[in-house]
Amino acid sequence: MDAKILERAAREGGPLQSLTAAELELDKVAVTIDPQPKPVRAWVRFGSTPVWVDAEACRWTPDAVAIRFSVGGVEHRAWVWASAVTPLSAKPPAG
Repeated sequence: MDAKILERAAREGGPLQSLTAAELELDKVAVTIDPQPKPVRAWVRFGSTPVWVDAEACRWTPDAVAIRFSVGGVEHRAWVWASAVTPLSAKPPAG
């Protein structure tokens, strides 16, 4: 994703969306914590604006991944559905 587009989405799109506690069910499922986070690309939303970001996968469950990424020097963290995350070497989906 172009850095300017990402910065604009972060600035004007609204708050970064993250899965809720009810969606995550962290009290019911195992969470893997990676001491060496893996590089990924992921779809996130700032408000209703979707953006494709370079990130690191820090934790995960069978259904969700906790990622962190920076925009303009500011670190962001969010939980996203596992299907929104792909290896860094992958290209964004068409469409």
